Amino acid sequence: MCEFFYIEIILGGLTLKTSESYEYDTVVKADLVERVYEKVGFTRQEAMEAVEIILNEIKIVLARGEDVRISGFAGFHLREKNARTARNPRSGEPVRIRARRVLTFKPSKQLLISTNRLSDEFKDTR
Repeated sequence: MCEFFYIEIILGGLTLKTSESYEYDTVVKADLVERVYEKVGFTRQEAMEAVEIILNEIKIVLARGEDVRISGFAGFHLREKNARTARNPRSGEPVRIRARRVLTFKPSKQLLISTNRLSDEFKDTR
């Protein structure tokens, strides 16, 4: 169970931050839409469109092979991995893994500091 949820969304210069206890294991897109609806004052439809636009723009930029950096949050970086030979753990037989691009997520220093601070605050309350 995820005790703390922290997200920073930047919409036109507006930064939203929440940290609360949740009953769910995972925060889904609908949860983000609900937060934008509550905090920004958009209609639910506008909040859904705003979240969709942000996520789609990130996907489009990554599909073009470009990196995405969201200041104060994280960076999404594409890395090229070479083809290689690995071993099947069950049979021990060699398996060829093709060359591919992989997506990496690198949290910003601010996100790491804030998540650690939230974790420390949670530990202090127990």
